[in-house]
Amino acid sequence: MKITYTSKNYDLTDKFKDILEKKLNKLEKYFDANAQVKVNCINQAKQDKLEITINCKGMFFRSEVLSDNMYNNIDLALPKIEKQIVKQGSKLKSKFKKDAFVGADFMFLEEKPEPETSKLVKRKKFELDPLTVDDAEMYMEALDHNFYIFLNAETGKVNVVYKRNDRNYGLIEVEY
Repeated sequence: MKITYTSKNYDLTDKFKDILEKKLNKLEKYFDANAQVKVNCINQAKQDKLEITINCKGMFFRSEVLSDNMYNNIDLALPKIEKQIVKQGSKLKSKFKKDAFVGADFMFLEEKPEPETSKLVKRKKFELDPLTVDDAEMYMEALDHNFYIFLNAETGKVNVVYKRNDRNYGLIEVEY
């Protein structure tokens, strides 16, 4: 696995990298050598945020955790990723290592997570009317939704405005 690091307002030490790499390497059980791991360490408002993203053969696994200690974040983030891997294992078995799911031993989980049986139960179609970002925020609030898809009147492109966990708004600008 190839691991790349970025940090913002956080002093990324060799000790931290060594500990994280030893634990991440346990996930090699599931992936081949082409797996790409991106680690982002951020200190924000006296809290440490650890983001880990793994890409391999078109698969995508991500964990984002926030606590008062970056070392604790390692032990919070890796079980989340392994849970995603195990849950997707039956659907994407051909993309993992051949013997990835032989035996019931997990690296970070106590027990196998229950499979979720989700299916598409509703489909909506609607026309996109050109709106400003401010108008889209207003519509989202009026509908009491967490996101709103609209055609940006300024750019002519599809955008999504959404509520963030910090109660501010985010904007996704779709490129096609």
